[in-house]
Amino acid sequence: MNKFTISVIGAAVALAFNGGALAAQAISKEAYKSGQDKIAAEYKSAKAACDSLKANAKDVCVAEAQGKQKVAKAELEADYKPGDKARYNVSIAKAEAEYALAKEKCDDKAGADKDACVKESKAVEARAKADAKAAMQPAVASKPAKTTAAPATSKQQSPGAYVDDSVITGKVKMAVLEEPTLKSAEINVETHKGVVQLTGFVNSRADIDRAVVVARRVEGVKSVKNDMLVKGK
Repeated sequence: MNKFTISVIGAAVALAFNGGALAAQAISKEAYKSGQDKIAAEYKSAKAACDSLKANAKDVCVAEAQGKQKVAKAELEADYKPGDKARYNVSIAKAEAEYALAKEKCDDKAGADKDACVKESKAVEARAKADAKAAMQPAVASKPAKTTAAPATSKQQSPGAYVDDSVITGKVKMAVLEEPTLKSAEINVETHKGVVQLTGFVNSRADIDRAVVVARRVEGVKSVKNDMLVKGK
């Protein structure tokens, strides 16, 4: 199986888990109920469209419809009751929806190829959930270095700085994950002392620019190093 890519299922641009800095305005109860009706209607329509398909193509279609419904419900809850926990639930819903869809697609394979496909899909789901959980953790401030500490050129990191970098990485991944324009991107994120490095493949130069902008907006990011490539070039 080729490297599995987490595709975003319709999310608003947001900086996830920035230390409670979300200032979203909760929607009204009427808007919430209207949203529920809309989600139900869209799911019914999407599922009906699957009826003309056969075999695994139909299963994949249904899984996609169910995944979109699950994510839409989580996003609606986040709009109704904004907060870090709500955004976390959205991220988990996306990870589970993507896994369910990917698993159905694996049924088109057989034998070892199918087993490898399912295993990789599950691994991607686990990583996505781990990233969401990491992004929920507050950054641990590192202690000030003594004047007699190692020279500034030392490559060693304090334990606090390491935790900070891991949290920044999680936040950047979640921000990229929730960016609608980066649906098919294969973007990897690494952080060293606040400097974020983006690698992988995207569909266009515009996607590269967007990913850099999204990463720069994340709290704690000092600078962004772009090593992404446009697919096919």
